[in-house]
Amino acid sequence: MATVATSVLEFPSAWEDVHAVARRPTRLILSFDVEQHYQIEAAATLEISPSLQAHYRGRLESSTRWLLDLLEERGIKATFFVVGEIVKHSPGIVRAMAQAGHEVASHGWNHRRIHNFTAKSFRADVRESKDALEQVTGLGILGYRAPTFSLVRQTAWAVDVLAESGILYDSSIYPVRHDRYGIPQAPRSPFLARGSVHKLIEIPPATLRVLFTNIPVGGGGYFRLLPFFLLERALCQVQGECHPSVAMLYFHPWEFDPRQERLPLTPLNRFRTYVGIFRNQARLISLLARHHKYSFTRAVDVARQLVAQSLPTFDLLPPPT
Repeated sequence: MATVATSVLEFPSAWEDVHAVARRPTRLILSFDVEQHYQIEAAATLEISPSLQAHYRGRLESSTRWLLDLLEERGIKATFFVVGEIVKHSPGIVRAMAQAGHEVASHGWNHRRIHNFTAKSFRADVRESKDALEQVTGLGILGYRAPTFSLVRQTAWAVDVLAESGILYDSSIYPVRHDRYGIPQAPRSPFLARGSVHKLIEIPPATLRVLFTNIPVGGGGYFRLLPFFLLERALCQVQGECHPSVAMLYFHPWEFDPRQERLPLTPLNRFRTYVGIFRNQARLISLLARHHKYSFTRAVDVARQLVAQSLPTFDLLPPPT
């Protein structure tokens, strides 16, 4: 990977005046889903050769190091949702996250969607990932994000498993309509997700509310594709309309590696996966430079504060038919 750039690409915003009068910066959680590139959902049915797998393992190391260096330069702490099996070949990079003061959270063992599990097998998956990450970092793992945001109404039972597994908070519910994930009726700001027995703090990715519809802008392909001012508008909404006023953004290390080998995806998935990848480093650098607007924090620190607050409860169980 190239060294961290020092120049900043500024993006125009029609909402500068709104932010300028804000009394305090919006609390902003930067999160990174750390999985090997061939494990993404768009490649789930592909046969990946051992040599290509090895290529992506190496690229994961370099792209994650780039992020760690960038965050260190800016003095920013983030949350890394890490696939547990990464510790088998790259324990050093996971250890480096924790040693730098970032939060290490679970992204499952090998990036399988919750739909592929029973409650029993999901419990084993969470435990295996949690134990592996705790052994490498020496710290408790308190956060979880399901691969492909696969905590939906059909998998509501996962809330009980996560709560019983010692997870403090989750960030798997995207309050949008999408062909792969989402619960559009869910709150846009932190809430308590209720399963059959337990409740769990939920911190959803950021959305923009337009004409009674939530538009996904919280990261990934949306960050790479959409005009930057839409994200700023969403964060402005969070500050003015959402309580608690905290926004979650999500990215992947491979999104900042434009020189990696491309996966043989279908045209639609190829567009979703690689659109805007060549400008993504500059966009992230620009976002991090706006420290006067945003107060960057870790998800676990927000969750610990939310424990003592009264949050709205959202029932995940499918409504009776």
